[in-house]
Amino acid sequence: MSEMKMENLGKVGVLFGGRSAEREVSIMSGNGVLSALKSFGVDAHAFDPAQRSLADLESEKFDRVFIALHGRYGEDGSLQGVLEQLAIPYTGSGVMASSIAMDKIFTKKIWQSHQLTTPNYAVLTLGSDLDLVSAELGLPLIIKPPHEGSTIGITKVNVTAEMAAAYTLAAEFDDEVLAEEFIQGRELTVAVLGKGANAYALPIIEIVAPEGNYDYQNKYFTDDTKYLCPAPMDAALTAEIQAMCVESYRAINCEGWARVDVLLRASDNKPFLIEINTSPGMTGHSLVPMAARAAGMSYEEVCLTILKTASLKIKPDTKKESS
Repeated sequence: MSEMKMENLGKVGVLFGGRSAEREVSIMSGNGVLSALKSFGVDAHAFDPAQRSLADLESEKFDRVFIALHGRYGEDGSLQGVLEQLAIPYTGSGVMASSIAMDKIFTKKIWQSHQLTTPNYAVLTLGSDLDLVSAELGLPLIIKPPHEGSTIGITKVNVTAEMAAAYTLAAEFDDEVLAEEFIQGRELTVAVLGKGANAYALPIIEIVAPEGNYDYQNKYFTDDTKYLCPAPMDAALTAEIQAMCVESYRAINCEGWARVDVLLRASDNKPFLIEINTSPGMTGHSLVPMAARAAGMSYEEVCLTILKTASLKIKPDTKKESS
């Protein structure tokens, strides 16, 4: 890893906590990032937007910030817009890409327009014909809120009679609910770093959860889930999946870093894009640091690498108004 003078990074804010349903995970991520940056001598400071006002964000005079917020108000473009207004460079994707990636339905539409494979789906609202949807998509299927992460509000529906309860749970988080074709197969995730033509994928991770249930508890609070990195598969399939994930990242116009979740269908080894996370977890159980280690980067190094990409995405208007 190339040397970098820490004084060039200036005063750094690590934004974590926040008001989303993923606050608990974000606190774990943020504390890890904060410690990692401090270990390099970075002048890093914690900042929780749920406990401090945006006026404080401005008055702190941060030279750049590392966004370790997950979910709404931190990963959805809203905070990115504030940082653009305050002219504080930040990690990760810009306003539009963050907003798109946060909406799983919109993300799927973008991917489909780029001929990228993603499971068939239907959008459910109050009054939707749940029996018809289950017949069209087939059972089992997945029902989830399109704006949440960390498997919050998600249900695997095995029989039509379970549709109503699954919809009600997901509707607690979103007005529109995503019903998605269930793909039986291997669960993979791919971290992508960089921007545009320079974006690249880290080694693929395969997730082997107890009884195939990679839920909130198994993600963050148990050691029962197994992670295989690099995922055991031949070089051609590995390259195909990594290229697909980089293309999916570019299609949304992501930059800095993100993590793409993929299901590899057991029947024919066909990969399906599930979602993209523009501010992935950075906890002790998180997957981006794991992939980075497989590529020869420590947790601390990947945090610093991401911080170095902090930037403003909206170019200033330099045109002078005509008199």
